[in-house]
Amino acid sequence: MHKKLTYRSSAHWTMHKRGIVEAEGVPRTINFAAPPEFGGEPGLWTPEHLLLSAVATCFVATFRAVAEASHLEFQGMEVGVEGVVEKQEGGYRFTTLTLRPTVTIHQEADRERTGRLLEKAERICLIARSILATIVLEAKIVVETAVTV
Repeated sequence: MHKKLTYRSSAHWTMHKRGIVEAEGVPRTINFAAPPEFGGEPGLWTPEHLLLSAVATCFVATFRAVAEASHLEFQGMEVGVEGVVEKQEGGYRFTTLTLRPTVTIHQEADRERTGRLLEKAERICLIARSILATIVLEAKIVVETAVTV
């Protein structure tokens, strides 16, 4: 693996209180605005949504890689992320990000190992590790055994 990777993205205003964000090598753009609470246009992605989405998608990808390396087969995964923004000295910032993954596994015997792998994914997730906010993991593990017909 490379010791240094570089990614590029750009954002610019298009009109009124809207903008678009683009990424090198990605054919689609994302329309965004500031949150309505900060004078932005409602109904569009915000930088806050994009940050939370970056954490969620990174966590899913990291858990999948960790599970694959550990030979854990799982049925599905969903991650909700909640971010708390507080005004502090110097301005607003995210103070807490709570990750709420739900992993569906095939057998009860994999529950403990799945929990350990979720904790490992939280520790090594690139985006989460790059954020100053406190990261809280509230995992849920569901067992759904295959039904034989």
